[in-house]
Amino acid sequence: MTIEKKSDTVHLLKFKDNSELLLIGTAHISKESVNEVNSYIEEYQPDRICIELDKTRYSNKKDTQTWSNKTISKVLKEGKGFLLLANMALASFQKRMGNSTGIKPGEEILKAAQLAEEKNIPFSFCDREIQTTFKRAWRKSNFWNKMKLLATLVSAAFSKEEVSEEELAELKKADVLETMLSEMSKELPTIKKVLIDERDLFLSSSMYNAKGKRKLGVIGAGHTSGILKNLEALDEGKISSDVTEISSVPNPSKIGKSLTYIIPALIIGIIVYGFAQSGWDKGLKLFSYWILVNAIFTGIGGLVALAHPLNIIISMLVAPFTSLNPTIGVGIVSGLLEFKFRKPSVKDFDSMGDDALSLKGWYKNRALHGLYVFFVCSIGSAIGTFIGFPVLLNILA
Repeated sequence: MTIEKKSDTVHLLKFKDNSELLLIGTAHISKESVNEVNSYIEEYQPDRICIELDKTRYSNKKDTQTWSNKTISKVLKEGKGFLLLANMALASFQKRMGNSTGIKPGEEILKAAQLAEEKNIPFSFCDREIQTTFKRAWRKSNFWNKMKLLATLVSAAFSKEEVSEEELAELKKADVLETMLSEMSKELPTIKKVLIDERDLFLSSSMYNAKGKRKLGVIGAGHTSGILKNLEALDEGKISSDVTEISSVPNPSKIGKSLTYIIPALIIGIIVYGFAQSGWDKGLKLFSYWILVNAIFTGIGGLVALAHPLNIIISMLVAPFTSLNPTIGVGIVSGLLEFKFRKPSVKDFDSMGDDALSLKGWYKNRALHGLYVFFVCSIGSAIGTFIGFPVLLNILA
């Protein structure tokens, strides 16, 4: 394979089978990127366009996703609340940056698809399904890395710093992005592997196997370096184009799954042991302290989130018991109750994207507020569990 560098972000690749791929790396929220994609499609006249999108995201970008009380409640009941929060925070971050430049996130990708349809050029969705990507990242992260990911995304989403077109132009440069991704790999190596490395391989394989002799690929600039390396390895036969393994969602780790049962079992065992060995008074004291610690921290979470007063009371009452039940957490109960006590309006659901840009919006918008209550009460109960366990051991001793 030969590589002709046309600019910092545009490369013309020629493969052994005499096919070509013009690879365009873009900043997903830059006006320049939209114009650049348009210009290269007109000039290059490809017989196929490969885009960094999956079918689900393409549909969501074309037709604005609609939320409802029912859909969010369903997500919470399925235990995917944290996954939804990560999605919302990431979308808010992109939207905030897009607002700074007047460009919707990924508009250049949509432009490529739109031009392909207008010119009757076949196009391929070359990215892995977004839910598969997020689920793999979530499953491969421990609890603290999940919290770190959410904290990073939320911090970025709520930042007031404006992003100029000049800064975006710098962001498109490969060395700047590679430095940023290198820093990410130090902090969250598992996340970086799933979000960047695996997708680089998936995108490379999809574009390499796509039909056509004169293909044009539109990708985020951050993927350029990895994709170039993978495409060269694919053309040389050094790596396989089979992406079956990274296209599936791994089962929960045995250790993580075991801990969700072991910790409650140990706590119940300590309380039962207290009753059996030290009598009614010691057992009751252990049980009371467990209830107290869990209830207090869950209540603090509810107060911080400004949950409905009845929700706070009920959540405090159920927290000591849900924390001993691996199948349901108090956050799910708190989130569902908040939606029940303060039902979101159609306007709340319609404005979720804009309101998610500020912390105030998460309190004001009832749809977002229910998710926020879920999150904060979950954290409160988790803290209560971690503090309560050594407290029980100390009392038993």
